[in-house]
Amino acid sequence: MSKDYVIRAVTKDGFFRAFAADTTNLVNEAHRMHKTYPIASAALGRLLTAASMMGTMLKSKGDSITLQLTGNGPIGRVMAVSDYEGNVKGYVDNPLVDLPNNAMGKLDVGGAVGKDGYLTVIRDFGLKEPYVGRVHLVSGEVGDDLTSYFTISEQTPSSVGVGVLVDVDLSIKCAGGFILQVMPDALDSDIDKLEQNLANITSVTNLMREGKTPEDMLEILFEGIEYEVTEKTEVEYRCDCSRERVERAIVSLGKKEITKIIEEDGKAELTCHFCDTVYNFDKTDLENLLNEATRE
Repeated sequence: MSKDYVIRAVTKDGFFRAFAADTTNLVNEAHRMHKTYPIASAALGRLLTAASMMGTMLKSKGDSITLQLTGNGPIGRVMAVSDYEGNVKGYVDNPLVDLPNNAMGKLDVGGAVGKDGYLTVIRDFGLKEPYVGRVHLVSGEVGDDLTSYFTISEQTPSSVGVGVLVDVDLSIKCAGGFILQVMPDALDSDIDKLEQNLANITSVTNLMREGKTPEDMLEILFEGIEYEVTEKTEVEYRCDCSRERVERAIVSLGKKEITKIIEEDGKAELTCHFCDTVYNFDKTDLENLLNEATRE
């Protein structure tokens, strides 16, 4: 099985940069973990793909980026988190959402997410406060919303295309995307050329269904413009949860809250949102954590 990856490219004049990705396996892993129906697979898969590409924009080990869609649709919140290497994890509140196809006969991701809400982007650089950007949803279809975010919140004119094709057995046939960005001092004539090239991409899923790779996407985006690929990064679905991290979270609740859990339930069961791993704590476990919380 071929591995998922993100490639990064820049034009020779430095006026444009682009990222392109094949995320089929990691989106399939998310579907397998969360048992998503097609619309949830598409919504989560698109957001995971975008997060993975944006993760490779980060500079330092330990940096992370979180994308969160919170609309008024039945899917609830959709979240994706990437580390600086483009490895991602994510979840949807309602993985079993099911709606009729939209007017174009496609999965109605926008209807599931809803247009009344926000796309929030959180960049955590390990500082006291993370950088948070937020824009109103444009369509809930993910690509349009991220295009709006880059332009409004980061003042970087961009075009984002992400797509997920769900197979008849509900598995992921293909998933991927691209981010194309205009750098300062770009010439109007070059921007016009780029817009013409963009018009040749009808949809990411159509390209991938035809067997096109991220490299092929870049060829289309930069047709007639000299560019070079500067980086290729293998990416995967990766959850970094552990029993130790869950223990720290329980300790952080404080003495009063842990005591209440012991007295009322005598045990605790916590499930990781991102990988559905279940962590069980019996009374003895909780008493040990209570002692730790008391020492702190």
